[in-house]
Amino acid sequence: MSNIRITKQFSFETGHALYGYDGKCRNVHGHSYKLSVTVIGTPNNDTTHAKFGMVIDFSDLKKIVKEEIVDVFDHATVFNKNTPHVELAKELSDRGHNVLLVDYQPTSEMMVIDFAEKIKNRLPNTIQLHSLKLQETDSSYAQWFASDN
Repeated sequence: MSNIRITKQFSFETGHALYGYDGKCRNVHGHSYKLSVTVIGTPNNDTTHAKFGMVIDFSDLKKIVKEEIVDVFDHATVFNKNTPHVELAKELSDRGHNVLLVDYQPTSEMMVIDFAEKIKNRLPNTIQLHSLKLQETDSSYAQWFASDN
């Protein structure tokens, strides 16, 4: 049977700051991110199975991405925990803000690498993560492809 790619799209709002950056993005700001998740596999060919004809049920893919990424990053502010931003993060957190401290500079490039690992770890063995596209603005995005990694 043929391999088929299916894609589900998600959106979330996240703030961040890039410590050490030489432009405006060193300041705390936010984006309306759009994440496209593409997986590849063969459709289920068991005519007695509830998921007959599906690579993965879109609702199952949605559950994975929602739990691993959307619910975690939506309306959070992300800082690299290895920078002085931890002081600001603590202040915001103490005031009830949702703050994430990560091991990387929270650029779209590094976030999409993080997201790929999180999603791959949750997919069934019969399905592979094919690609991710993380759109930061209408004209700017980062992509991750399994074939490149």
